Amino acid sequence: MSEQALISELGRLVSEERNPRTMDIDLLPTIDVLRKINDEDKLVAHAVEKVIPEIAATVDRITVAFRQGGRLIYMGAGTSGRIGVLDASECPPTFRVPPTMVVGLIAGGYSALLKATEGAEDSQSKGAEALAEIDLTAKDVVVGIAASGRTPYVIGGLNYARKIGATAVALSCNPQSSIAAIADIAISPVVGPEALTGSTRMKSGTAEKLVLNMLTTASMIGIGKSYENLMVDLKASNKKLVARAARIVMQAAECTLEEAQAALAQTDNDVKLAILIVLTGMNLADAQFALEGSKGFLRKAIQDARPASM
Repeated sequence: MSEQALISELGRLVSEERNPRTMDIDLLPTIDVLRKINDEDKLVAHAVEKVIPEIAATVDRITVAFRQGGRLIYMGAGTSGRIGVLDASECPPTFRVPPTMVVGLIAGGYSALLKATEGAEDSQSKGAEALAEIDLTAKDVVVGIAASGRTPYVIGGLNYARKIGATAVALSCNPQSSIAAIADIAISPVVGPEALTGSTRMKSGTAEKLVLNMLTTASMIGIGKSYENLMVDLKASNKKLVARAARIVMQAAECTLEEAQAALAQTDNDVKLAILIVLTGMNLADAQFALEGSKGFLRKAIQDARPASM
């Protein structure tokens, strides 16, 4: 694409427009600059609210994928890629899932997380190759993230996903974007022009993070990774998380710290099993059997066990 054609294309994007509310931002004292930015940020949650139906449709696809042994794969460039990798990396400690279950791909590889390699986004073939390298299958869900909605790396990835038969999802902050046109589901929160023109790491990046939070959290809830509103499948891999695990058991089972610690010691820090043991009085083997029978849903395991224990 020629420079003139690219300039023309950028001129049609909402995210590249000048914001009439911040034209004087370079004249303002610091506190007023920050108020302007904050005022713009307030618009983001409302933009995301409008696309909840599309987010819900994506969550349903991801939940099915997880149940069938499929994966959630994020791919993007620059800020969008970094946000995807961040969300993916937080799933193993938060939900006790293998790192291969939610995967983040960024144009330019993982070195691009620390050092900008923005030119890496310009190749559609690189996007397809990245998915081929991780053996994409029809069971997987690919979420292509691009604030502009026109990133070639993401376009190539989504086209490859469609070819393989995987679910292709587009996340963009521009309506009728190029990636939306080729996706099975298009999530397009329109946050409007940035406070600083074209700096899509701001409102657009915030919207992307909010959507990804929803995708993984709701999908993990859908496969039994929560009890009430507690994270009962976290991996207690450091002192803070060990303490959090004990607190979760105390909250869920309304028990003492000593009881929580004893149950966690018995279950090798498996929070779900510890809660089940405290609430039902089961031994470890019976609790494991009950949890397997409920397919990992703690609430069902408790409900099934309680009539027998009464």
